[in-house]
Amino acid sequence: MFSVNKMAMQKSTTLIVAAALVGTAVIALVAGLLSANQAFNNSANVKNIGVGVYWNKACTNKTTSINWGSLDPGGSKTFNVYIKNEGTIKESLSMATGNWSNPTAPTYITVTWNCTGYQLSNGAIVGALLTLTVSQSIVGTGITTFSFYMTITGTEV
Repeated sequence: MFSVNKMAMQKSTTLIVAAALVGTAVIALVAGLLSANQAFNNSANVKNIGVGVYWNKACTNKTTSINWGSLDPGGSKTFNVYIKNEGTIKESLSMATGNWSNPTAPTYITVTWNCTGYQLSNGAIVGALLTLTVSQSIVGTGITTFSFYMTITGTEV
């Protein structure tokens, strides 16, 4: 009959389990050591639209408001400003008015400029002539004061 020594069997099982654990630890250690990588540089430019309006050609004195003063019916007044492309791409310029304090005022008052559609490269500056004209027909309308917002926009070309 075949006799198995229980103590020898336990030692053998313990050795097998120990060897398996050591083997697993060695594989994990080697797997952690075996790696490869490659780093590489990345770069990009983010397109940016930016328009600045200034009183001076050096573009150091920002225009935040214009006081057109007093105008006669049928008269006009002009202001020179400088538009700077503060973005990173070429822009086409446009101008609009809005938010009039008297909603009927734009019927009798017009604002024009000489830069509609002007294409301005990034960093470039252009002189703009703004003209406000009051129609003779404003007489009798009751419009004696007004205010409005002017927006100069650069659109990607």
